[in-house]
Amino acid sequence: MYLEKFKLNGKTAFITGGGQGIGLGCAEALAEAGARVIIGDRDSKIADSAKASLKAKGFDIETAIMDVTDTKRVAEVANDLVARHGKVDILVNNAGIARSETPAETVTDEHWLNVIDVNLNGTFWCCREFGKHMLKAKSGAIVNVGSMSGFIVNKPQEQCFYNASKAAVHHLTKSLAAEWGARGIRVNAVAPTYIETPLNAFVKSNAKMYDAWIGGTPMARMGQVEEIASVVLFLSSEAASLMTGSIVLVDGGYTCW
Repeated sequence: MYLEKFKLNGKTAFITGGGQGIGLGCAEALAEAGARVIIGDRDSKIADSAKASLKAKGFDIETAIMDVTDTKRVAEVANDLVARHGKVDILVNNAGIARSETPAETVTDEHWLNVIDVNLNGTFWCCREFGKHMLKAKSGAIVNVGSMSGFIVNKPQEQCFYNASKAAVHHLTKSLAAEWGARGIRVNAVAPTYIETPLNAFVKSNAKMYDAWIGGTPMARMGQVEEIASVVLFLSSEAASLMTGSIVLVDGGYTCW
């Protein structure tokens, strides 16, 4: 009875930034649970590589080349997927960028707008366009990828724009959950700690920062992609049927101190 609630057979899921890192892990997790998964990514080579690797495991995978900051393209992809598959049951907003080690007084207009545009605006554009179809269907689950940086200020790196963008994603999640809860749509978020992904690969060559990250974490390690993907699977499934507006912190204890 209980394990059945985690299964996604017959469901269609769309994941932004799904070609690598956390997004790719989420794609595999949802596909393993039985969902048809569409990997959204702005890089066709990365998307095609991810598709090939997952199809080789026997999963039902498609790709959609899309930049989340392009509102017209977001709408096109949402409309196309619904036209071809009937509906999109699950949306995972994973696409995101970061620019660490940038003191606030040196942040350029371009840097600020770029991070906010991808992390916050892109998340909203996808929620809006896919949400329209979910509202018509009176069902759907949206999972936004936030960050523990939406709760705390990281150290030693300075990244005010990233922190602000993720805090906004968390509150957007709650706002949409409040608006759409009675209309059959659940909206939650996962807030990861430092995860070993291509986005964080740079830290291995920065001993001071790496030691600070590990030393500031009670579990004394970085997280793994599958440790976030498992939570996304839960939030996407009927096992989380009473959850909406929740920001699930998965940080190895980092925010305890």
